[in-house]
Order: sequence, then structure tokens, then C-alpha cells
Amino acid sequence: MKRLVILTGILLVAAGYITYAYFKNLSPPGLRTDQIIRNIPDSAALVFEFTNDEGFYDIFKDNRLLTAVAGKQTLAELDTVRKHLLKKTTLNSFFYGQNVFLSVHPAKGYGADFLMTMAAENGFESSELDKLTTLAGKDMTISPFNASGKRGYAIFIKALNKPFFIINKGKNIFSGSFSKALIEQCAHFGIRDKQRFSLLPAQQNSNSLANLYINYTQVKPLLSSLFKHETGLFSNIKKLSATGILSLNYKSDALMFNGTTTPDIGTSASYINLFINQQAVENNLKDIFPSTTAYYSSFAMSNIRRFIADLSLLQKNQGIAKKRNALFYSIDNETGVDLRSAFNDALGNEFAIVTTRFQEKIAIISVKNGSRLTPVLMNVSTAISGDRGRFNYDRVPYHLLGDAFAMFRKPYFLIIDNYLILANSIKEIDSYYETYINRKFLAKTEGYDDFDNLMSQRSNVCAFINFKNSNAVLKRDLLGEIYTQFNDETSGWKDVYGASYQLTASDKNFYTNFCIGLNPLEDEDTIETAK
Repeated sequence: MKRLVILTGILLVAAGYITYAYFKNLSPPGLRTDQIIRNIPDSAALVFEFTNDEGFYDIFKDNRLLTAVAGKQTLAELDTVRKHLLKKTTLNSFFYGQNVFLSVHPAKGYGADFLMTMAAENGFESSELDKLTTLAGKDMTISPFNASGKRGYAIFIKALNKPFFIINKGKNIFSGSFSKALIEQCAHFGIRDKQRFSLLPAQQNSNSLANLYINYTQVKPLLSSLFKHETGLFSNIKKLSATGILSLNYKSDALMFNGTTTPDIGTSASYINLFINQQAVENNLKDIFPSTTAYYSSFAMSNIRRFIADLSLLQKNQGIAKKRNALFYSIDNETGVDLRSAFNDALGNEFAIVTTRFQEKIAIISVKNGSRLTPVLMNVSTAISGDRGRFNYDRVPYHLLGDAFAMFRKPYFLIIDNYLILANSIKEIDSYYETYINRKFLAKTEGYDDFDNLMSQRSNVCAFINFKNSNAVLKRDLLGEIYTQFNDETSGWKDVYGASYQLTASDKNFYTNFCIGLNPLEDEDTIETAK
């Protein structure tokens, strides 16, 4: 009996050792996600994670949306590197099936640079790369170099006529880029104790086709490398201090990501944080946006009183509460109108800022009783004509509704039905009035319904862009070289209808829906049917 117990113990120990050794050498994809992402420099705004296998590449082969978003030339160059460096060499057996982390960083000067980071399977020796340096051939040459103390390799692929730089970050983690400046930054960057990205649970990660990690604090620097100046496009999202993790849902005519945005704890609250205590609201205001809408930001509240209270606290923290109180005291003293109370009582649960293709800026605010609010506003304004007026006091909408209305100093206004319309010129007011009366809405234009079906119908914050209507606006705002690339016939952007980014409050976080969709008439099935 004693001999049997000893034998059983030996077998259990042996089985445990074999199991440990087996799984230790497997190094399954996703197991080292945390460790790999910690090696990516903090300047990364976005990290796209996918698996290096033929199945993934086959799914997105010739995908026009991916080509437009990432850039035709960039995708072609990365694919050439993959085929020459990995697929056609002994490295393939160590990197095939491993996860690729493609991060996006603002470039020096303008534009964006890409960094590709991967971990080799256990058992990989860096001497494998050294062996490749001896394989000088007509297609590719490899030479070692030093990057801030890290072993690096400059890989010159003749088909590209430029080098691709790789460094060994240690523990079989490698990073590569066409930008030597970014590689130097990566080599100098040490592993951080604090993870700057939210991560998926291992099981969920392994079941996902691809993931998008977002560091919101770096979105603004990235956009600054693309735009000439600050624009209203996604302006409030750029100010959010948070991290996001979204998973890709495959669709042939759209890129759809869903997941969670987690606001940073202990940082100054942004305007978007005002909506984290709300519940999802059905988005109805979008039904009356002009057909010429280039882009918009919309906001919705389930609890208006909570929004007003949170806004008041935010303004106090921003140091503008005294100016706000002085403004409304002055209005009350001079006109006898308690404007703040009257407006808050009339406020509905949605408002939006719309920019049109003609670069008009229009605010649309839902109100509970437009006929009752009209005389209140007229008492603090100068009548222009009919039911149109202009505020006599500076920055009233900004102090009533917050940062989203900062561009309206002494706006003109009009109330139609139960909608308060604001604009910085009477011409813009008249333009929207004509749109409203004649029902010339974006919701009635071709392609809208197809894209709208991709979006969540209930949210608290939404940013949307229609690329066709935005062309003139982007020509004005994008850096010259960036707009040239965007407007190029081969870029693929002319095939894209629009993009939207939605945040819906959920348990002190935001459920997040991000989608980019093709023009429906450009869809292959539709074209085939039309033939």
C-alpha cells in the first residue's frame, strides 16, 4: 500500500511537470498582452491587435474600408514586410499565430507613424535574426544597429526602397517601424508599472477577431499632427481622460467596434463626464439635422436636473462659477428675468452642435414648451424680425449648457415648434429655418438609413461625420499633405459614407460603439444588382 502511494505521488509530480512544460512552451496568443502593451511608448493613441495568421489576412484582403482608414500605401508596405521578413524566412515558425499590436503615434512634423510589436514563441533565440543578416540577397538585406542600447536591425527590402527598423525589447518582444525616430523612442521607453490601456479578460481576448485599445489622452496630440488647428470635430471626445477597449465585429461593408470606455480616476472631469451619471436615451434629434450636415456632436440626458447639478459643479471646478453667477445676476437685475431658472425648467433631454458642408455652425436644443420659452428669451435679447432675436448678453448658452456651446458668444436664435435654434449669424438661422420648413433633413438622404442601422439608437454622447459633406471642411482644416492623401482618388475615402462614435453611460463607464461604413451604392452586392 505504501509503495502504491509513493508510485501515485511520483506519477502526479511527473504529470504536473509535463503539463507545466507543455503549456509554458505553447505561449498562446493573448497570454502576454499586458506585458507586450507595456512596451509600447506612451505616445500611442490607438493600438490595433490581431492574430498573425492567414485566416485573418484572408478576411480583410482587398477590404476597401481598411484600405481607406489605414492608407493603401501603409497597408501595402506592412504586407510586404510580413511576406519578406516573416512568411519567407525561418522566423515564420516563431511568429505565426502570435498576436500583432499595431500602434498609431503622432509623427514628428505631421501625419502618423505606425509601430508593430510582437512576441515570439518561447524557444526563440535572437540568433535567428543574426542568421538572417548573412542572407544578403537581391530582395532583402539586413544589417544590425544600436538603438539606445537595444539590439536593432535595419531591414532594407528592395521592393519598398526604404528600411524597416526592428529592435529587441527583451523577453522575445520585438518592435518594428519605418520611422527610425519612433524606433529610437521605443528603444528608450522603459516598461511602465501602470498599464496605460484597459485590457480584455484573457478568454474574451482569445475569442475576439481583433481589438482596438484607446488612450484618449493621446488622441488630441495625434489629431494635432493631422489638422492645422483646433476644430469642432470630435472636440469633446478629445478632452476625455480615459482608456477604451473595443472588439471588432466583422461586416463586409463596415468596420464596427464595441466595448467599454473607462474614465481615469483622479483626473479633472471633462464635459463628457457630465453624462456618466445618466441612462441611455433614444436619439431623436438627429432626425432634423440638415441634409448638408458635415459633422455633429449630440448629447442626451435621462435626468435633466442631475445634468444641471453636475454642470454647475464642473463650472465651479473650472473656476467660472463666479462669472456665471454674475452674468445671471446682471440679467435678472436689468430685465427682471430669472433666465437660468426659466431655461432649466424648459430644457428638454437632447441638444446638438451641427456643422454643415457650408461651414455653418448651428445648435439645436430640444425644449419642453417653445411658445412659453420664446417671450423669456425675447426679454433678454434684441428682436431681429418676427420670432428671431439676438442675445444682448455675452456667452449665455455657454453658461447655461457648458463647453459644447463655447463658440456661441451672442448668438441669434429662433424657436421652431419645441426646438431652440442658435447660430452666429442671421443667415445661418434663416438657412436652418428653410431646411426645417421644407424637411430637407440628413435622415432623408441616400445612404443614411443604411448607416443609421449600424449605430446604436440609444446613447448619451454621439459624434458623427459624413465624409462627402465634410470635404470642403476637411480641406480647410486638415494639413495640406494630409488632405492631399485623403482626397486622392485611390485613397478609398470616397467610398466611405461616414463614421460615428457613441458613448452610453453604464455603471460609471461608457459602453462604446464606433463604426465606419461604406456608401451603400459602392457595396459590391448593390453594384452587381444594379447591373
